[in-house]
Amino acid sequence: MKIIGLSRSFRQDFYHRALRLSWPRFLTISIGAVLAENVVFALLYMIQPSGVTELRAGSFADAFFFSVQTLATIGYGRWAPVSVYANAVMTAETLAGVVTLAVVTGITFARFARPSARIVFSRNAVVTQLDGRRVLMLRLANARLNQILQAEATVSLIRDEVTKEGYYFRRLHDLKLTRHRTPVFGLSFLVVHVLDETSPLQHCTPETLERDGVELVVVVSGLDDTMMQTVHARHSYDAQEILFGRRFVDLFGYTEAGERAMDYRVFHETVAE
Repeated sequence: MKIIGLSRSFRQDFYHRALRLSWPRFLTISIGAVLAENVVFALLYMIQPSGVTELRAGSFADAFFFSVQTLATIGYGRWAPVSVYANAVMTAETLAGVVTLAVVTGITFARFARPSARIVFSRNAVVTQLDGRRVLMLRLANARLNQILQAEATVSLIRDEVTKEGYYFRRLHDLKLTRHRTPVFGLSFLVVHVLDETSPLQHCTPETLERDGVELVVVVSGLDDTMMQTVHARHSYDAQEILFGRRFVDLFGYTEAGERAMDYRVFHETVAE
């Protein structure tokens, strides 16, 4: 959705955007920023090559590698600034390097230390029959080896509605679940909403979901038993991802040795009722 009239530039929310970037993109931007900084200072050193001992005139490689050594405070001893200009550039680069490395190091540590959940959401939600009632179902799985304590799931329905006065609304409804909390979430969690007379989806069909621009937003939160911090995950389903007349394939079964097992290879699979 396009946002108009609200500024969400990277510069205005740098820290949180940096935490949310994917690791490949974050590393690419970080490495690119450090290399660009070294290129800028290398060009400044090239303005007065005689200001640095043994720096060959016109050699970008010498200037670049001297900049790298200065920025990283390595100083192998071959090059050294001797003029006032070169020392001024070196001072500026040292200050810039302290800030750059501190920011990159701090954000990298924050990304590693930030608690997160690896919750797998079923690819589709289904509308099916359960115990003689029409229900909406989706399922979750904990992809980590740890457990999430007091895990809670909420499902919200967002759809287009028109009020009696004729006003258009994108309205949100909280769906009542048969069980919204589990004391220990270590394997799977089946989320069920009954489509009874109290449900805003009581008479839903694929056509009405499409017409109303329906979206289901699922939020799961709980206490990570390793980090002892709250973690959460979110997923959404649009109208095309809600299947009618199908049910999930059972995860539970037995191995060839007769042991009880859960087969996550069929986690996303559905079959006709």
